[in-house]
Amino acid sequence: MLDIDIYVNVGRWGYNEKIGRNKADSNSGQMGSDMKIGIIGVGHIGETLTRKLSSAGHAVKVANSRGPETIGAEVLAGGAEAVTAGEAVRDVDVAILSIPLNRMPQIATTIAGAAPETIVIDTSNYYPVRDSKVEAIDAGQVESLWVTEQLGRPVVKAWNAIGSASLAEKGEPAGGADRIAIPVAADDPTHRQIGMDLVSDTGFDGFDAGRLADSWRQQPGAPAYCTDLTSEELPEALASAQAERLPKRRDIAVAAFAERAGDSTTNPDSSFGVRLSRVLFKETGLSGRQGSTRSRVMVTNCM
Repeated sequence: MLDIDIYVNVGRWGYNEKIGRNKADSNSGQMGSDMKIGIIGVGHIGETLTRKLSSAGHAVKVANSRGPETIGAEVLAGGAEAVTAGEAVRDVDVAILSIPLNRMPQIATTIAGAAPETIVIDTSNYYPVRDSKVEAIDAGQVESLWVTEQLGRPVVKAWNAIGSASLAEKGEPAGGADRIAIPVAADDPTHRQIGMDLVSDTGFDGFDAGRLADSWRQQPGAPAYCTDLTSEELPEALASAQAERLPKRRDIAVAAFAERAGDSTTNPDSSFGVRLSRVLFKETGLSGRQGSTRSRVMVTNCM
């Protein structure tokens, strides 16, 4: 577990080698420029990542489970190429998996076709209502570590802690005071930095959230999850997370979304998701832009 004082110091921009790089350093874009990227999944998050990363100048290939001919022109508008899943992970620098967590075991054989040096980024979250029960995660295993075991290779955890509408609509140029931050966790510091640079390319501050063992701090139910915080606010949110409380808060949020919409798949109104997440997930005393009404987050969008 990470020491809370580390995060608090980072919040004051005290540099720490393990956690929380200054955003002026972590969003240079140099490591993440002109990369070859393969994306598997064209749901809410995957579609936006495809458009944003291709528009940022990266060579993007994208695949879904139904075949390249079924990927719509709007997904490819930034210049991405529709391919098969096997082609998406072949000869790329980064492979992004934007699929439900319960499909990770099935995609493992496809990922095995990627070069050993290919960086794999995972955007998934665990929701029992969708993914069925995963006993190891229910028993306390960190979601990213479970994914690593299923794939047989390390991953970078990124873009899992932001709602799809916020990802699509709230990106801003680097340096803005209100730019939303997205936590990025990985065991390899170089991989983590590349993940942070790519997050910046999508319009958000990439925040160094440390190793995968600590990525539970950005899982559903955590104060940093889908609450649209800045780089100055995020350290306190990460530090204040309480692992034992996350599953209950996650499930309460799912029930609230379903009650609001009448089912578990319809989006609530544009501000409800972020407002509810801040109320349910933040710890007492945690600051945040409570008045913001710009985003829409739905459980199906933030998984």
